[in-house]
Amino acid sequence: MFCLQVSIGAVNDIADVELDRVGKPAKPIPAGMVTVPVARVWAIGACALGLALALPSGVPAVAVGAAGLGLGYLYDLSLSRTILAWLPLTLALPLVPVFAWLGATGGVPSALVGLVPVALLAGAALTVANGLVDVERDVLAGKPTIPVRLGRARAWIVHAGLFAAAITLAFVLAPAASVVVGGVGVGAGGGPGGIPGVVRAVGLPLGTVVIVAGAGLLTAASQGLRERGWELEGVGTAAIGIGWLAGVAALSSGGAGS
Repeated sequence: MFCLQVSIGAVNDIADVELDRVGKPAKPIPAGMVTVPVARVWAIGACALGLALALPSGVPAVAVGAAGLGLGYLYDLSLSRTILAWLPLTLALPLVPVFAWLGATGGVPSALVGLVPVALLAGAALTVANGLVDVERDVLAGKPTIPVRLGRARAWIVHAGLFAAAITLAFVLAPAASVVVGGVGVGAGGGPGGIPGVVRAVGLPLGTVVIVAGAGLLTAASQGLRERGWELEGVGTAAIGIGWLAGVAALSSGGAGS
């Protein structure tokens, strides 16, 4: 996954190099630290290595990884400059836990299905948040992103609403923080729930707090502070996803589900 993300990021920097020369001159290519040919080598090499590393986990894992990679390229090369910029990440985010679970176990547990609508909503929210970071640059470049079309205030409200819906669904649908073994509830800190139970209990509330903090920074006038806010929201989303996956693992270890 790290390699696939490196490839998507390199392609993004290649595609946006002219915009970055104006809006983000400190990025590697505009700053002269990396040339476009070198970035292309990174993109191709990281893509090949990422898919090769997934191959031992089976063809389904490779297929899911390739689908996410394709959605990343679609954003980089086409949709990032359109009103549909939210679509690739919205579709790709649910693939991340599926890819991870396939790689670890060779299958996908039914309890993971409920994470899909949460990831879809969070993916859309993160895309709008990313647009809020770069809204001034996108206005100058004529990119019709959602924040450009709606304005910063209304776009922030839309992104906050999407996150609120995602978080609510996460708490409602996520596997419980404890498991039942032989008719007896086993707490998050011990028994079959063990460490996964603890991570499940902590992950969702911690992720929520981090997302709220990030959303607060996205209201700042400074682009730098808004970028830190978007990054916090990404970390918070990951924490919620990890908490959910830990809940699934706790269920599996306790024999209550698969």
